[in-house]
Amino acid sequence: MERYQVILAYDGSEFQGFQRQAKKPTVQGVVEDALRKLGWQGQVLFAAGRTDAGVHAAGQVVAFDLAWGHTEQALLQALNAHLPPAVAAQSVCRVPPSFHPRYTAQWRRYRYQITCSPVRNPLLERYAWRVWPALDLPLLQRSAVDLAGTYDFAAFGTPLKRLSKGTPHARSSTVRTVYQAGWSERLPYLVFEITANAFLYHMVRRLVHVQVMIGQGMLPPDALVTALGSPELEGDAPQPPLVHGLAPAQGLTLLDVHYPPEALLVKDNNE
Repeated sequence: MERYQVILAYDGSEFQGFQRQAKKPTVQGVVEDALRKLGWQGQVLFAAGRTDAGVHAAGQVVAFDLAWGHTEQALLQALNAHLPPAVAAQSVCRVPPSFHPRYTAQWRRYRYQITCSPVRNPLLERYAWRVWPALDLPLLQRSAVDLAGTYDFAAFGTPLKRLSKGTPHARSSTVRTVYQAGWSERLPYLVFEITANAFLYHMVRRLVHVQVMIGQGMLPPDALVTALGSPELEGDAPQPPLVHGLAPAQGLTLLDVHYPPEALLVKDNNE
């Protein structure tokens, strides 16, 4: 029995999110179904995090224990043979038994895509939010600069410690450290990318919504920094998010999750 790490890519359009649900199609559900066809006898696989219904991933990370007995490449091919077209394993590698995709992670990166057009374009809108009037890119870029640093993001989301119940823990922290955030133009999209040690529930989509309003001149350029809290002022009890607007799910993609090299290092039995 060994622990394996798998990098998953998926189109979230037809799924009700990542986490397994009874009688609803989810990414976790189809991956676990595929693993059972390979002899997996576990109850639940580990994941770096949940993605909402309609959210995509290029680098979701899952892990599971499996008595395989073949090469990692063979496991990759076998897993993909049993996965639906909307989900694909990108890589497979052995990891130490202590590896956990969520708790071992150092940082995560998300991307959000926007297309500016007065009319619909079905070929673009599967993976982007169409907005109009058009956004002022320099305004977006200036607003994103304010996000880098350690802040209390309670205005933009809620912590979810009890993942199985989806209930915020009474003393869960809403402080997060953002390492990078910025906008760029990659035609036909405007692209927002953000990297942080962790994210609150709906945090990225609320941040995008506020920045879109800034880019359309509906909010002042300092609206983001005004809503950010100081870590030392964080309260014990969770507060409801102050920002209620939510960017649509289809524009969001989990790009990748990073781990310290030593967390992935498998030692030989004779070491």
